[in-house]
Order: sequence, then C-alpha cells, then structure tokens
Amino acid sequence: MKLTIIGASGHGKVVADAAARYGYDEIEFLDDDETLSECGKWRVTGKTGKAAEIDNDLFVAIGNAEIRKRMMERYADKKLVTIIHPDAVVAEGASIGVGTVVMAGAVINPDAKIGKGCIINTSSSVDHDCLLEDYVHVAVGAHLSGTVRVGELTWIGAGATVSNNVNICAACVIGAGAVVVRNITESGTYIGVPARKH
Repeated sequence: MKLTIIGASGHGKVVADAAARYGYDEIEFLDDDETLSECGKWRVTGKTGKAAEIDNDLFVAIGNAEIRKRMMERYADKKLVTIIHPDAVVAEGASIGVGTVVMAGAVINPDAKIGKGCIINTSSSVDHDCLLEDYVHVAVGAHLSGTVRVGELTWIGAGATVSNNVNICAACVIGAGAVVVRNITESGTYIGVPARKH
C-alpha cells in the first residue's frame, strides 16, 4: 500500500512510523520547503501541489490546525485516510473521522466520537462519550475524562487534564499541565490549576 503524507515535519515523521506499522510499505512526503529531501527514512518527492495528481492514499500531517484544515479541504476529493497506531487502544463503539491520527499508547474509550483531521497524540486518553469536533489536537499525555466536549480547532496541551462533563468551545488553547474543571465558553488561551484565561 502506498501513502503520500503532506508535511515533512517531526509530526509527519511520527505519522509515517505509525502508518508503516499500520501496513503501508511505500511512503512519500510532500512539502513546500525545497530544502527538505527526506523526513526520517522517507523521501520528500515534491511540493504539496503534487497531491492533486496522486491516486493513492493521502494524509495531511501538519500540526497547525488551521493549515491542516485548509489542506484537507483542498484535497477533499482525494483518498484521505485515518491512521491508528497498532499500539493504540480504540474501544468498540468509538468513532474516528477521516484524516485523524491516533498515536502509540493512546486510549479512546467506548462511544467517544472523534471528528476529522484530529490528532490524538502519544499516551493521551479520550474517555467514554467524549465528543471532539474537527481538527482538535489532544497533545502528548493529555487526558479527557468522560463526557467531555471539545470544539473545533482546539488544542489540549501536553499533560493537561479535563474533568468529567466539561465543555470547551472552539478555537481554544489549553496550556500544558492545565486542569480544566469548568466549562469554557470563550475562545482563548487557558493555563494553570484550575485553568483560567491568560
């Protein structure tokens, strides 16, 4: 199986590793930085515009949610795929949207719903009945308790914790190590224990 990945960054390298373990035996990268010739052990074969010509599977591995969304919308007519590392745990009844990556050690529990273009990063967890809208990033070691709702384009920082039954609106940044115990209804950056707007 062949996979083309847009974005030859550190994130792209981790996605490629997960994809190789998932069963892709031919992986290439596209990136607009002409100084890049490889990403990890994989070759950069051209600029992102080349994606318009491909007929194989495609994945957008760009950490910036706004750019990831724009790229996924640009190539929505292509074979966008979901990548789940074989060392992740995804419960029966969970749903995961196209273009989402679930990294090693991540846990997604029953009836969680993950939107498209999300990043569920290394050793993070999304508990039962959570709803993550499109282009959410749950960073390394972050944990969402049961029945949490996270709005589109929100980033949950490394090691952050979100308590049960909490809603976080769209376009928020939850800082590393923050603890969210109340609903967040206004976009912005939230840090600390408990998390407050910065």
